[in-house]
Amino acid sequence: MLTVIGIGPGSESMMTQDAIAAIREAEIIVGYKTYTHLVKSMTLDKQVIKTGMCKEIERCQAAIDLALAGHNVALISSGDAGIYGMAGLVLELVTQQQLALEVRLVAGITASIAAASLLGAPLMHDFCHISLSDLMTPWEVIEKRIIAAAQADFVICFYNPRSRGREGHLARAFELMQPWKKAATPVGVVKAAGRKKQEKWLTTLGKMDFEPVDMTSLVIVGNQATYCRNGLMITPRGYSL
Repeated sequence: MLTVIGIGPGSESMMTQDAIAAIREAEIIVGYKTYTHLVKSMTLDKQVIKTGMCKEIERCQAAIDLALAGHNVALISSGDAGIYGMAGLVLELVTQQQLALEVRLVAGITASIAAASLLGAPLMHDFCHISLSDLMTPWEVIEKRIIAAAQADFVICFYNPRSRGREGHLARAFELMQPWKKAATPVGVVKAAGRKKQEKWLTTLGKMDFEPVDMTSLVIVGNQATYCRNGLMITPRGYSL
């Protein structure tokens, strides 16, 4: 059995009961080293296999091979494993190799949901997720998606917004949105949601400071109706009040 688990943003309190149970039932835990550390309190008596960045295929294949050997294996991803996580890659490998392996997926709280709950209610109307990582998606395609989402007035959640290797991507994304989103459009940023060093702040499209944003951050850009009040970011659903 291979269970692919979304462990949420980091703290056990923001993990689903199914995720906690699946980790406790597993014999072997496989994951990116940062994520295995986040669940360390639940894996002290288990074999833990951890890998670094850019080892996703090797990590998933190791989990598959261990499960095929008869072990109860848990492969963990932060957030939800089916949103920029390992679920899709595992299923691709299993289907391509035509393996008779039972794969179970356990949902987790993705970064946008965790961040939104800390900021207020910015996702009350239509929204989308866009990753600014161009490691596997050409930047030209990402730019088209940013423009299309801004034109359609979606609330936009930016994943992987800024790193040492792509410091200018978030600034470029904001530049691309400017023709369709006003400078006063609310923006919420949450860094390390659900973890010890959690931070959050509100700003606007025109006053955005990109420097504090990193790969642990989630950036939410509002739509034309989004507003901030009493320290909360709110996107109206459209109810008549």
